[in-house]
Amino acid sequence: MSTATTAQGGATELEIGGMTCASCAARIEKKLNRMDGVSASVNYATERARVEHSAEVAVADLIATVEATGYTAALPAPPRPAPGSGTAPDSEDEPGAADPELTALRQRLVTAVVLAVPVIAMAMVPAFQFRNWQWLSLALAGPVVAYAAWPFHRAAWTNLRHGAATMDTLVSVGTLAAFGWSVWALFFGDAGMPGMKHAFALSVSRGDPGRDIYLEAAAGVTAFLLAGRYFEARAKRRAGAALRALLHLGAKDVAVLRDGAEVRLAVAELAVGDRFVVRPGEKIATDGVVREGTSAVDASMLTGESVPAEVGPGDAVTGATVNAGGRLVVEATRVGADTQLARMARLVEDAQNGKAAAQRLADRVSAVFVPVVIALSLATLAGWLVFGGGGAAQAFTAAVAVLIIACPCALGLATPTALMVGTGRGAQLGILIKGPEVLETTRGVDTIVLDKTGTVTTGTMTLTGVHVAEGESAETVLRLAGALEHASEHPIARAIAAAAAERTGTLPPVKDFASVPGLGVRGEADGHAVLAGRERLFTGERVAPEAAAPDAFPDASPLPEDLRAAKADAEARGATAVVVGWDGRARAVLAVADAVRPTSAEAVRKLHALGLTPVLLTGDNAAVAHAVAAEVGIDEVIAEVLPEQKAAVVARLQDEGRSVAMVGDGVNDAAALARADLGLAMGTGTDAAIEAGDLTLVRGDLRVAADAIRLARRTLRTIKGNLWWAFGYNVAALPLAAAGLLNPMIAGAAMAFSSVFVVGNSLRLRGFRSDVG
Repeated sequence: MSTATTAQGGATELEIGGMTCASCAARIEKKLNRMDGVSASVNYATERARVEHSAEVAVADLIATVEATGYTAALPAPPRPAPGSGTAPDSEDEPGAADPELTALRQRLVTAVVLAVPVIAMAMVPAFQFRNWQWLSLALAGPVVAYAAWPFHRAAWTNLRHGAATMDTLVSVGTLAAFGWSVWALFFGDAGMPGMKHAFALSVSRGDPGRDIYLEAAAGVTAFLLAGRYFEARAKRRAGAALRALLHLGAKDVAVLRDGAEVRLAVAELAVGDRFVVRPGEKIATDGVVREGTSAVDASMLTGESVPAEVGPGDAVTGATVNAGGRLVVEATRVGADTQLARMARLVEDAQNGKAAAQRLADRVSAVFVPVVIALSLATLAGWLVFGGGGAAQAFTAAVAVLIIACPCALGLATPTALMVGTGRGAQLGILIKGPEVLETTRGVDTIVLDKTGTVTTGTMTLTGVHVAEGESAETVLRLAGALEHASEHPIARAIAAAAAERTGTLPPVKDFASVPGLGVRGEADGHAVLAGRERLFTGERVAPEAAAPDAFPDASPLPEDLRAAKADAEARGATAVVVGWDGRARAVLAVADAVRPTSAEAVRKLHALGLTPVLLTGDNAAVAHAVAAEVGIDEVIAEVLPEQKAAVVARLQDEGRSVAMVGDGVNDAAALARADLGLAMGTGTDAAIEAGDLTLVRGDLRVAADAIRLARRTLRTIKGNLWWAFGYNVAALPLAAAGLLNPMIAGAAMAFSSVFVVGNSLRLRGFRSDVG
């Protein structure tokens, strides 16, 4: 998803080939950053480089710099739709079937294992050491070192030509040294004598250098490292599976209406304004608005929400969701890179390419680690020769063990693999994490500011209560009130009309409809003179002399006591009270309010459980704000705040020493989201809010905010655990190897296990479960 061209500056993403360890990524990053006007970040796990560059720097120059460093680079190919329905192929479990590089690696691994196992067995078990066994070991180990280990030798030679050293240098030098020493001992020493035997030891314990061979170390190290690299590569593919699945979610083709007829086109040919048909079971091709038909839309693969949503004319739908019901005609409003699916994929990919502060430290360590290890290996050799007292064999064994054990791969994988899995899992659950810096922030957040309208509440007026006078029927009240309000465009009127139609069915027609400014509406329905509005509409009071004719309310009378109490109760709860009556008498009070989302109270409980203090922020009056806060369990309320003052409120809380998260969905929340330490944008909100947020919650469910913070914190813990293991492993293992306490083959197994452990630990994030059903 590169956004740059060869003619203009900006952000360019490059696919990097040939990297085998974190040191490779550090070298490429260093070379790119030496270019004028270039700032680059290279990610070993994703095998991509993100480069910010000026207009004077062409993409071709960036590629040439990478290639001059000894690696390959290219612009990413556009996402390729999967066959059929457009779903991602099930290749993550058998990645070799779809990845030639992984297939070749597997072939080398199989060769190494088949040949190395007998070599190791003969070296470790004296009973297997038949007459001239050492020559069979040489015959078996030769192909392992020459063919199976060839990727290490090739990369080491490439790096040497460019004056660099990486993990491959360590492995190549170590295995070739062990094999070369063995060949010398067999042909020029006493190791080739018939009947030669030796015992295997976990530590350095050999004696006569002319009788010592290290074929089991050369073959075993190669097999272990290839196994580690293979399982690491497989695990990396699994780690990126969520993003690949996201990129493949979209439909492949679409039935577009042209002059009343359906024409089948590729989705890429869709344009804004086109109308297309979506039949039951088909995926919606792109973001749009329903123009004809009603159905239920399953968005679970995009938002994680399991319950299909009912849609009809005028409702917005999202590309890649599935039409689970009737036939729909949809008008495209966004296509290509502007769709929600494309933006989600872009956010996830950008997050995976970023680096947390801890990873930047690990990269700096990896960049100097290999030269330091080579120097340490030479120092170990010299130290054993001068002070060891055991001769050249022990010195050589310890030096090779240092080379093998010290690979910094685990350091390079610690952060990016956890990020890949964490952000990918988040995308599956409808949580988009913008970057690794966000993870660092979630740890310290202690206050979460919740915008009321559209976040804690639905953002639309809803009929929340019906209180009828004694002897009246709620159904009759709703039929007559709904009929009257149906003729009005006021949001309160629409809420009453919608509720009445849903509960009572078809509404009767209205005659002589009239709006009374400042008071309400009146008209005739079912033969009754119906009134709906403020209490003053029934008491005969006037807002202004021109509000109505003096004889408009000939039967004006006070409200009965029970209706007056119901009205007071509704207003105390922050609702708007609408009095309904006919034939000169008030019959009911309807309460209309911006209804609290059914899940908001549960969401607030979850936020409390995470150690956060919720604060309700709204421009509404204090009575409404406190009523909503009491309903959902929020103690701290900041009300009557103008839109432009929301960011100032966040700043004030920060000045009090709080670390503030902000959840919002509107244009007027964008500044506050940007000002907060952590911004959580509801994906059902505006583009401005989503762009300003650090985390985007694709579903309009506040409970997902708690899931997002839990996932971010767990991903950060995984990264720190990985780094602790990687640093601790190298710090502990190098002295052991230098002291002669590790056989080179055991060192190779430990190094391979270290990398596999880090990736496996990251993959545990795939088991993260949302608390939202």
